[in-house]
Amino acid sequence: MPTSVNVAVVYYSSTGTISAIADAIAKYAENAGAQVRVRKTAELAPQAAIDSNPAWAAHATATAGVREASPDDMVWADAVIFGTPTRYGNVAAQLKQFLDTLGGLWQAGKLADKVYSGFTASATTHGGQESTLLALYNTIHHFGGILVPPGYTDASKFVDGNPYGTSHVAGQGDMPVGEQTLTAARVQAERVVKFTRAIKAGLAAEN
Repeated sequence: MPTSVNVAVVYYSSTGTISAIADAIAKYAENAGAQVRVRKTAELAPQAAIDSNPAWAAHATATAGVREASPDDMVWADAVIFGTPTRYGNVAAQLKQFLDTLGGLWQAGKLADKVYSGFTASATTHGGQESTLLALYNTIHHFGGILVPPGYTDASKFVDGNPYGTSHVAGQGDMPVGEQTLTAARVQAERVVKFTRAIKAGLAAEN
């Protein structure tokens, strides 16, 4: 019987691109046999800012029922796949705020030895996708986590070209998630589940 794998997809999304990728990654992880939780991080922006952008306001309403991430989700997970839009080449404040609440778990060693990976989106092709994921992955080193990026491990990765994680160019919200991004999401989700299962089984055998 295959080793059970718990995957938490923890993300922040303002207008819906990252949310769509999160849902795709969750689906593909489930198809690979994982138990999955999809969790959004808490919104920090003022309501006036949200209301000023119709797409942002609509997405906030549409995802009102999605549960917010909590430290318990991190403890539950064997693997965590983080999603964030680029913010000046860095992680969105809403996801960073969640990461900053995990100090107690980090001190207790409860974030170590888990698998981590990430995905992102930007308005333009050179809008900071790689630097955002690399910034996110700096945190994983501090956790003592095991980083599992997609790399160039599938022929499709030579098409989308991003070995750091699934990424999407969204324009001004007028370029929806399509087949190329969905394929990248599948490759990443399957790879995370595969290696999480192998690592978890190996650690169990040692014990």
